Amino acid sequence: MSHYESIITRERKWMFYLLAIFVLGAGFTPFTRIFLGLLLGGSASLYNLWLLQRKIDAFAEAAQKEQTGAGLGTLSRVAAAALTVIIALRFEEYFDMIFVIIGLMTSYLVMMIDFFMFHFRNS
Repeated sequence: MSHYESIITRERKWMFYLLAIFVLGAGFTPFTRIFLGLLLGGSASLYNLWLLQRKIDAFAEAAQKEQTGAGLGTLSRVAAAALTVIIALRFEEYFDMIFVIIGLMTSYLVMMIDFFMFHFRNS
């Protein structure tokens, strides 16, 4: 397994752990709207993380073959985030909008924390 593949699996694993915590929080705490918002945003964030990693793989493969690669899928990731916000607005009684937006940012937080943990561990 290459270094990049181990990073991908580690980040996905941490995202699944966070989603499991959000599910437990929604089921066992009185803050259901907050944790459902985090769960909805985190699910979209996991999808965006998966999509970004897949596009980076395709982009690296095209660069290795010295071909022009497609973009990194920014439009599709923004569309997924917009759809998540529309769902949260439509079902406002179930989802807290602030925590949906925080949930959308969880994959970026996971990537940064993973980078710093790996960087300081190997320094």
